[in-house]
Parts: sequence; structure tokens; C-alpha cells
Amino acid sequence: MSTVVSSAVVSDTDAIVGEVLTDPAAVVVDGHRRATSSRRPIVGPVDGLPWTEVSVGGRRDADDAAAAAARALPAWSATPAPDRAAVLRSVAAELEAAAASDAWPALVTRETGKRLAESRGELGLSAVYFRVMADLVEEGRERALDAVAGTTHHVEPQPLGVAAVLTPWNFPVSIPARKIAPALAAGCTVLFKPSEVAPLSSMVLTAVLDRHLPAGTVNTVLGEPADVVDPWLAHPDVQAVSFTGSTRVGRLVAAAAAPRFLRTVLELGGCAPFVVLPDADIEDAVRTLLVAKYRNNGQSCIAANQIFVAREVADAFVDAFVAATERLVVGDPLDDGTDVGPLAPAGDPARLAALVDDAVTAGARVAGTRASVPGQGHWFAPAVLVDVPASAAVFRDEVFGPVAAIRAYDDLGEAVAQHRATGYGLAAYVCGTDVAAAREVAGRLRAGIVGINTGTPNYPGAPFGGLGRSGTGYEGGPHGLDAFRAWRTTAVAGGSTS
Repeated sequence: MSTVVSSAVVSDTDAIVGEVLTDPAAVVVDGHRRATSSRRPIVGPVDGLPWTEVSVGGRRDADDAAAAAARALPAWSATPAPDRAAVLRSVAAELEAAAASDAWPALVTRETGKRLAESRGELGLSAVYFRVMADLVEEGRERALDAVAGTTHHVEPQPLGVAAVLTPWNFPVSIPARKIAPALAAGCTVLFKPSEVAPLSSMVLTAVLDRHLPAGTVNTVLGEPADVVDPWLAHPDVQAVSFTGSTRVGRLVAAAAAPRFLRTVLELGGCAPFVVLPDADIEDAVRTLLVAKYRNNGQSCIAANQIFVAREVADAFVDAFVAATERLVVGDPLDDGTDVGPLAPAGDPARLAALVDDAVTAGARVAGTRASVPGQGHWFAPAVLVDVPASAAVFRDEVFGPVAAIRAYDDLGEAVAQHRATGYGLAAYVCGTDVAAAREVAGRLRAGIVGINTGTPNYPGAPFGGLGRSGTGYEGGPHGLDAFRAWRTTAVAGGSTS
């Protein structure tokens, strides 16, 4: 029976993908897709050529979306928590089924250049966010405190209101999922602006949500920030904004949200240190770095950026990592044999080449990569740099691509200081066989999430957030749910406490 249901869900989701591709409109207001006169080309990173266009919205669409979300808010916020949880689980089931299908993962790959296996994994991860938030909201956190004689204090969560969700292109399904799922679980309605680089993958998610939610609960508008984001953040019913993107744009969002004191979650840039301790298992550390550096073609905010290797093991580690990098296959991301695909933004190959040239000018050495890349499309062969000066841009700023910058260290304290000097604080990694010692090092790093002997430290049930230039607020787990909730304490003196 479950197989039949799963097949039906897959068929329905594949049909949604077909509809989005046939009529690519990135504006959905009150459950209705809008075709607009303004259109934007979608460029495929494999060949660098436009392959379709998407309708984008303007200020009127943004205003209409905000009005629709405000109208839908009272009914959705009043929906009992178990009923909201049931909706989230139905969305999760559809995402899980779609991950095993071809249509939606292939679309994610076509827009972003990530490997097909990673696109499938992204849909599966998105499903976990919806399931985790369903479980958390169903558990409830209401409390009755009888600490004061004759008075009971009832502590209850309340939805903040309408939430604005602003997301990037590199994970066009899972990043929206980790924001939209807790917002819906909390009882908020959502205004969603996807990325212009990979909007169609996100539009499939919103179409799936519309199948399970009342009209107007999630409204989507792709357009210029001045036309879309500005009116949303000024709308009186919008009480929260969750943004993932660069530190530069995060500052703009924070400034726009400040006058109304909006609840703000900003998941911004990263410059993650990767520390290889003297006792590290070289093979394990290399495998861990391959994931932490090259996952998603290196275009991840938690990607390893500053690679610090203890001098005692530096030569062996570099030799092994360079050899492993040179074995990577750069090619068609739809091919199962591919390890690294093209980069989504057209300008990224030139940007990364400039970073490498700058580092070499400063004294770094290209340790080697033998990957060849096609002449057409957004391609960049993985590069390993060694003896990288701490002052080089590739070592102190977010790289966001398949360039690995390595420094040998003699003094761990100096390496930690170089890491902290960047001002970022999103992710970090430590490799060592003495786990207690590795955890002590992790405690010295400035990061919201640390992987010890693992390149995949994220889990939707645990909080994820940055410090300093990496942002503020948390996503995932109960902290991510609370980002969209307020708390009301009602003190009742005498009488019944029910």
C-alpha cells in the first residue's frame, strides 16, 4: 500500500515540475500563479546559455502578497498545533518521495550545477526540516508555574505574525525549507523571495506547499529587492525576517529591519577554519576535507576555508589531499561519475581565478590540479594552494568555490588567532584522534557549529547560526522554531489554574 501511495505522490510532484517548466512564473499570491510582463532569463551553468525565462514581480505584486499573508494569518495561527504538524508531515512525505524521483532533483542540478546525488540529498534534508518542526510544535512548550503562592503563571508560545523569508541560490530547496517549516509550525504565514539564479527549484517547493496549505499561507514574489523586500519589511503585519546570503546584503537587511524592531535571523558569510592536529589520521582527515571543501562544488556557507595543518604532518597531508583532489572528476553534474560540477553564477570562475592569482602573487604556491574543464559554461577546476599567507584574500574572506588554501602551523594559538581575526563565526572543523583534545580546540574556535572528524556537522534538529560577520539568530531545532514565536505569560491569581 505504501508503495502505491509513494508512486502517486511522485507522479503528482513530477507533474508540478512539468507545470513550473511549462509556465515559469515566480509570483504566487493567495494560491494563484501570476504571469507578469517582466521576465528574467535562467542560465544553465553547464553551457552558460539561457534555457528559459521566468516571470518576475514588482511592488504591486509584493503589496498584494503581503495583504494575502495578513489575511491568512488569523486562521493559520489559530489552527491547532497537531493540525499544523500534520500538514508539515504531509509536505515532508512528498519531499521524501520526490528525492527518489528524477524530475525535481534534475531541475535543481540544472539550475545550480550541483551533482544529482547532492540534489536528491537536498530534497531529503528538506523533508527532515518539516518533520523535525512538526515534532517540536506538537510537543508544545506551554508551562504552568506555581512558584508564587496563590498565583499561577501560564507561559504560552504565540506566532509572531507574517514572516519574510529571503533565500540564496546554492540550496534552493533546503534553505527555504529550514526557514518556512519553522515559520509555519509556529503559526506564521510566509512571504517568500527566492533567488533569481535558481528560482524554478524553489517554485516547485512553493507549489508543493500550496497543495497542502490554505491559500495565502505562503506567498512568493521574485523581483528586485527595492520592489519586493522593502515593502515587505515596512508592512505592519510583517514581524520577522529570515535571510541567508552575503554579509554585505545582510547588513542592508538588518538596517531595513531595525526601525520596526523586526525579529531578525541572518545566516551570512563564513570563513570556516579546518584544523588538522598532529595526531590526526591523515586518510580520515583528507576524506573529511574533501567533503567540507568540495561539497556543493565548494559553494556552501560552511565550506572549509582556512586550512591549518600541524607542521609535523603537513607534508603527508598536503601530498594526500592534492592526490585526492586530482582524482576528482569535473564534469556533467547529471553524470553519476562526476565529483565537481559547474558553478551557478556566471562570474564565479573569473572571481576564483583572481583569488588564486592574488594568493600566488602574495607568495602561495599552486600545489596542483589536473582537472580539465569545458571551454563553455561556468567551470572552474579545483585548486589547492599551499604556503598561503594569512593576509591573502583567499585565506581571510569567504571563498565560496573549489579553492583550498592551506597553511602549516607551528603554534596552534597563532592559528586560532588568525581564524578569529577574520571576524566570521559560522562553522569550523577539527581533525584529530584524541577526541577530548579536539573538543578542547573546538572550544577555542569562534563558530556556531563545529565538525570533529566530520565534514557534515549540520542536523535539522540542532541549532545552526553564526557569530560576528556570520550573522545572528538560529535555524534548526527548538531555537529555529522560537525564532518565529513570541512568549506570553499570563498570571492568574486565585481560582482555577486551568
